Amino acid sequence: MATTPLVQDPPRTAPSLPAPQLGLAATGSLGALALAWYAFQRYGLDRALLLVLGVALGVTLFHARFGFTSAWRQLVSVGQGRGLQAHTLMLGTAVVLFAPILAGGAGFFGDASGFVAPITLGLFVGSVLFGIGMQLGGACASGTLYATGSGHGPVLITLAAFIVGSIAGIRTVQWWEPGGVAGVVISDPVSLADTRFGHAGGVVVSLTLLAVIATVAEVVRRRRQPPPIDPVPTTRGAARILRGSWPLWVGALVLAGLNALVLLTSGSPWGVTGAFRLWGSKLVGALGLGDPASWPAWQNNPALESSILLDNTSVTNIGIILGALVAAAVAGSFTFRRKVPRNVAASHTVGGIAMGYGASIAFGCNIGAYLSGIASLSLHGWIWGVMALAGTWVGLRLRSLFGLPNPKPTDSVC
Repeated sequence: MATTPLVQDPPRTAPSLPAPQLGLAATGSLGALALAWYAFQRYGLDRALLLVLGVALGVTLFHARFGFTSAWRQLVSVGQGRGLQAHTLMLGTAVVLFAPILAGGAGFFGDASGFVAPITLGLFVGSVLFGIGMQLGGACASGTLYATGSGHGPVLITLAAFIVGSIAGIRTVQWWEPGGVAGVVISDPVSLADTRFGHAGGVVVSLTLLAVIATVAEVVRRRRQPPPIDPVPTTRGAARILRGSWPLWVGALVLAGLNALVLLTSGSPWGVTGAFRLWGSKLVGALGLGDPASWPAWQNNPALESSILLDNTSVTNIGIILGALVAAAVAGSFTFRRKVPRNVAASHTVGGIAMGYGASIAFGCNIGAYLSGIASLSLHGWIWGVMALAGTWVGLRLRSLFGLPNPKPTDSVC
């Protein structure tokens, strides 16, 4: 009997693409090139390469419509596991690519190490908050960036609220550290490589767990028979690379490969939310609303007084926004919707704040903790994913408070 591939293109006919917005695409491309050249001249080759990798991440996120928020929402709401299966492909590829880099400990410009964090109360609370925030805010950390770049106006509210939540998080993060009022440490950092089998053993364990998850998602999909996924505008042939939608499996592989290149270039994996805490703190200081330099989190940390182009996460974030802008313009789909219904604005505000605060106390977001944490063979990444999925279940039930619908078994899901 023929089997269904774990990740496949939807068979339905996709709508045609509009004409490319060449002026906007040219402006975005020139802006990215100019900034990369400035970063190279002022701060070095690694800064320019990180920006280019960020642009590539933005292009990939846009063309593959690679979602974290939607994947978990579809799984919980209607049993559609296709998005989660794409996650397992991305995570498995990243685990395999990361292992030799982390084992060697060296990148292109110096030492390289992964994201391995302790198991704390903040990890559990923060990841649940992040899962809730994703469903209320309509995007995850990476999704907020690429949706902003592609002109999705309502997500600007999510981004602004995300930064506000990040400020609150960094302002109170000491509460969640050892000695703080909620500073419960359950375990020191745990790496799956810390056995006599080393990184190879960690890879085997990780791939086995991911295979089980992908299989369970397929069983759920077959039993619940979710609605088909609505196709997005695309084209055929080579033009699909620049103008159309990419299969999810392509997006999964490319994102994993780009994350490995970020690790080699910057010495640490891809992250997102650390930049929001930095941007928000700088903004507080610039507006005279406080003295971030006196906050415990910024003690003995030069980042607050340095250019954001010296911050790895800020550089890739800027690149993602620019890459998504160029990709959307080439596809002819850049639009900016200014009018946002009040209930949507309220939901996005609450969701953004929840994500910002949650990421601050849970050692990262869907990228830094989930993707890069699991790729780094850290146990905390797996816990983050499980708890964020639990938060998704809660968040879907809270959407009704804002008058927002959830997918139903009879609906098509995008």
